[in-house]
Amino acid sequence: MADTMSSSFEQLSAAMADAVAGAARSVVAVHTGRSRSSGFAWRDGLVVTCDEALPDDAEVTVCLPDGASAGAKLVGRDAGTDIALLRIESGTPAPIAFDPAPVRAGAIALAVGSVAGTPVAAAGVVSLSGPAWRSLRGGEIDARIELGLHMRRIAEGGLALDAQGRAIGMSVFGPRRRVLVIPGATIDRVAAQLAAHGRVPRGYLGVGLQPVKLEPDGIGAMVMAIDRDGPAAKAGLHQGDVIVAWNGEAVRSVQALLRALGPASVGTVVTLSLRRAGQPVEAKITIGERPAD
Repeated sequence: MADTMSSSFEQLSAAMADAVAGAARSVVAVHTGRSRSSGFAWRDGLVVTCDEALPDDAEVTVCLPDGASAGAKLVGRDAGTDIALLRIESGTPAPIAFDPAPVRAGAIALAVGSVAGTPVAAAGVVSLSGPAWRSLRGGEIDARIELGLHMRRIAEGGLALDAQGRAIGMSVFGPRRRVLVIPGATIDRVAAQLAAHGRVPRGYLGVGLQPVKLEPDGIGAMVMAIDRDGPAAKAGLHQGDVIVAWNGEAVRSVQALLRALGPASVGTVVTLSLRRAGQPVEAKITIGERPAD
């Protein structure tokens, strides 16, 4: 019995080490003057990394799996999904292909990063596998995947693998240092937009909003500031208006309203139910595209 268990553990250990070694051929270290993180080859000449770990206006160097270094330029970044895309000048590693199979809670999971070209790994389980969700910054994430493992900060932006060594997404830190996975489907969708346009469009109303209580127990979003050239001004909204419903659905919070301004919202027409000086008013607004910061 003991020999059988020992053999099983040895096989599992070897399989996990092989999975890390296989993924490491696509994983790179991402260095700037102030940060160290990881990334991976997404397409020929293009590397995906974690947006939050990449400082603004930083010179970036990528350390390749063979130990060589290459300069990199930022192609685009999307804070909503925590994805940044880099173009490296030479020595592209083997691009990764994501596995589309569903991820199950309780399955073994691996996180693989790079320290100056040397792989670094962490092992644990998928602690949560849920449906699509929208981040606080408005990013549409195709699945909610959390990993129960301890990951080093330098490995953020590297690959998350399943028990068979297949890439399922990018490992990043969420609130309270929980390890989240940005799924492969999200990366492929967003990175393609970044490669083509350098950005991901977000919806824009052109207003500054503040939550207010409505009698008896409702919530509204008061217009505190308005861009005179923005969509809201063109639709006739005024400072002091209170948005109480969006296409007939009551406003639950200002954050929920802003999260509705995803990429798919640009160009759509919505009906806003307002209170203006205590009187009900409706306005139709064509959602614009948020200007570049």
